Amino acid sequence: MSFLEMLLDGMGVELKPVAEIGELVRGNGLPKTDFTESGVPAIHYGQIYTYYGLSTIETKSFVSVETAKKLRKVDTGDVVVTNTSENLADVGKAVVYLGKQQAVTGGHATIFKPNPYILGKYFAYYTQTEEFAQQKRKFAKGIKVIDVSATDLAKIKIPIPCSENPEKSLKIQSEIVRVLDAFNTMTAELTAELTAELSMRKKQLNYYRDKLFNLEGGEVKHMPMGHEEIGLFVRGGSLQKKDFTETGVGCIHYGQIYTYYGTYANKTKSYVSPELAKKCRKAQTGNLVIATTSENDEDVCKAVAWLGNEEIAVSSDACIYKHKLNPKYVSYFFQTEQFQRQKRQYITGAKVRRVNADNLAKILIPVPSQEEQLRIVNILDKYELLISSITETLPREIELRQQQYGYYRDLLFSFPKSERVVV
Repeated sequence: MSFLEMLLDGMGVELKPVAEIGELVRGNGLPKTDFTESGVPAIHYGQIYTYYGLSTIETKSFVSVETAKKLRKVDTGDVVVTNTSENLADVGKAVVYLGKQQAVTGGHATIFKPNPYILGKYFAYYTQTEEFAQQKRKFAKGIKVIDVSATDLAKIKIPIPCSENPEKSLKIQSEIVRVLDAFNTMTAELTAELTAELSMRKKQLNYYRDKLFNLEGGEVKHMPMGHEEIGLFVRGGSLQKKDFTETGVGCIHYGQIYTYYGTYANKTKSYVSPELAKKCRKAQTGNLVIATTSENDEDVCKAVAWLGNEEIAVSSDACIYKHKLNPKYVSYFFQTEQFQRQKRQYITGAKVRRVNADNLAKILIPVPSQEEQLRIVNILDKYELLISSITETLPREIELRQQQYGYYRDLLFSFPKSERVVV
């Protein structure tokens, strides 16, 4: 508060309706089918809450010159605000356009063209505050689709410091924007730093995993995975997502292997009834469950080692590998380039990619001693633990910074109540 009082330097704050601090222009048209590879910059309302941040100098999309002639124009410094969304939080989201070339926007969006004494960024930052959210709730209409019209947006009141002194007002707005920009930059830099570290650690893991499995020499045999001395592939049974229950017998659906599970698991995400489980193929402790179908080459043949104590049901489009090796060792092998290189020659299908159990049985795996398998597993487990720690830290740190940013943003717009003049 002392910071705000210092900024105001004894001058007042006036709550003004949006209609009095700028012009509101309702967008029209612009379905996604109008998008082109290049042309006139275009901002689609849906992109404001899925792609853009607070401001942008470039647009994600473009339209032809002919189409642009029919659309509302967005000039540098204008703010494009969403009028419609499936939830209240996204309605009223704003992006300031700072590009040099005039842009266009379409329906379900309103262009706010600020008066000379209002900064577009100041207005956009205010649309993120709890005060703005409380006001827009009063005007929100609809159930499945929430709408705040341009007419109602015009009624929302914005705190304008030193409105009687435009130059002073702009300086105060600029200082508030500067502080919030600094918070945004700090959050972005932290995110980039953590993301870069995560990427580096993943590359290290891939490098050492491939190196550890590069077992050559007379003492280490490379044997077909389906060799009778090593293991057997068993196809999964008929199990679909609609069969899932809240409790019962644990099960692994093939799609979950590349969306939910990691190298190994001792608990399942889903369950099926005991009656259905009796009809399903089951994996025991130590078995691998492998997705034999996917929409891309990378995910096909992803595997998870089942380390739980109970038998679990396995869906079709997956197979069970029953073997005599260290379960984690085999699961880590499935992640190596050595395995991927062999797998590629057996992939079939166009839109849906498959590798059948018979071909999986032909893939060669290095078979060192149990002691060596355990040594490799222990090394890779340490790397996975580190990566898991960074992966968990990343969203937590980002959330913490966002909460911190939100706190100070709301504080910076909480001008002393005694200084406010309600219109």
